[in-house]
Amino acid sequence: MNRKKFLITSTLTAIGLSSFGKVRKLSDGTFDSDCETTNDILGPFYRSDAPIRSDLTYEGLKGTRIELKGKVYQSDCVTPLKSAMVEIWHCDTNGVYDNESKAYHQRARWITSEDGQYSFKTILPGKYLNGQLFRPAHIHYRVTAANCKELISQIYFKGDPHIEKDPWASKEKAKLRIIELIPQDTNGNLSLNFDIYLRKK
Repeated sequence: MNRKKFLITSTLTAIGLSSFGKVRKLSDGTFDSDCETTNDILGPFYRSDAPIRSDLTYEGLKGTRIELKGKVYQSDCVTPLKSAMVEIWHCDTNGVYDNESKAYHQRARWITSEDGQYSFKTILPGKYLNGQLFRPAHIHYRVTAANCKELISQIYFKGDPHIEKDPWASKEKAKLRIIELIPQDTNGNLSLNFDIYLRKK
């Protein structure tokens, strides 16, 4: 590799790493980092054995369509993690979770591809009261993979006025999990990207 190409590659790597954490090479040749995705509460509405599917929409479903996508990475922050199980669940536009039906509405699991990618088509969740306050709109995550610590977390959405007073979304460790919604097409559909960094066991 010539010097010019090396400098360009090094610069791009540094910029990429700075967006989600620092990586340092240890004396044994392995890497340590602080890019690990932070945890959040599981919440009371988790259901196991959700269907393996990427499309959570169905006829008659109300709500703004969103495409939720990203990659799962190993603890070195740069190596994609294939065959990780990504599980999501959230409420409908009225703030109601499907806790009983066999349809498992707004619940799904997906296995990452060779390059660590996952993608779900769903809707923008509504809100519900938690005591005196509305919880900000959010989507729950549970991510598992061989030789990695289980991740239980949530994502929130930039501009949500209920984040500031929420006891979980307002924490410093949730800052990188407040995601920007991006207009996807002329029909009002939205997309968002959430990359996940797991920690080794």
